[in-house]
Amino acid sequence: MKIARRLVLTALVCALLALAAHGAGWTPQLGSDDDAAASTSPRDPSSSQAAPDDADPDTSPTTPGDDPADPTAPAAPGGAGDPAGPSEEPGAPGTDEGGTPSPSQAPSQAPSEEPSEEPRAPELQPGPALMGPGDDSDEVRELQARLRQIDWFQQDVTGTYGDVTRAAVEGFQAKREIPVTGEVDQRTMDRLLAMTTEPTAAELANQLGANVPGALDPRCTTGRALCVDKSSRTLRWVVDGQVLKTVDVRFGSDELPTREGAFSVAFKNRDHVSSLYDTPMPFAMFFSGGQAVHYSPDFAATGYNGASHGCVNVRDLGAITWLFDQVQVGDKVVVYWS
Repeated sequence: MKIARRLVLTALVCALLALAAHGAGWTPQLGSDDDAAASTSPRDPSSSQAAPDDADPDTSPTTPGDDPADPTAPAAPGGAGDPAGPSEEPGAPGTDEGGTPSPSQAPSQAPSEEPSEEPRAPELQPGPALMGPGDDSDEVRELQARLRQIDWFQQDVTGTYGDVTRAAVEGFQAKREIPVTGEVDQRTMDRLLAMTTEPTAAELANQLGANVPGALDPRCTTGRALCVDKSSRTLRWVVDGQVLKTVDVRFGSDELPTREGAFSVAFKNRDHVSSLYDTPMPFAMFFSGGQAVHYSPDFAATGYNGASHGCVNVRDLGAITWLFDQVQVGDKVVVYWS
């Protein structure tokens, strides 16, 4: 029995010495890429410890890769042999135990699809009306004269606040971002006063040229008429007895006089050139043969130092342009002495 026990002890000691020698021989072999990968690969915890005293090291179960000395053992994902491999183990950095992203790496909340509305400036409200449709006064006459100065009102001033005046006020308000009402409040009036000058007596009397209009011919007081007064050298555009535009005009010479009487517009030509004199007759409105109301650059340049060949010349380009758009074929033309 003693001999058997000694043999067992001796075998056990030899085994332990062999195991120690095996570990001592493995350690100096580190340094190659494959061994480095193997040294950092995960192993069964039991393989890093000495076998229990009563276990036989030669019969311990092993799995591929458990033996650190096996150069063919594959490196574990994420180990030193595969530095680019992402970790998939539970509890890896950046994840919780369930493999979901940790709060520090969780995606931020998606932005709202509906942008927040910017605060809006309070909407302007119109003030109490100082003047409005239906009024008839000297204040309305001055209002019309001021609007005419800045080309919002293109007719003779009348002192009556009608549809034309309302439309002019609305246009003025819209252009200046004032509440559009067609009525004049203090804000509208202040802005108009700042942009215009005090109307002259001639402006308030519709004497925009050097000529003072005479009395209207009775034939001009009904319907639509170009009323041409040779006495005052004026032309007035009259609709249903209301004068909407007054301009200075000149006539033909004693040799080629402008014919007098009641006529009508036969045809219109915006860019007419005279076939007799080869001269331009812009915005021509023919009423008697070759005689027409038209713009004259010569009249604008020399005034009454010249004369037409029988036509009614207008020197205000803006006025004749406006008139050409208002007058229709068939409208009356009355040429008379007042």
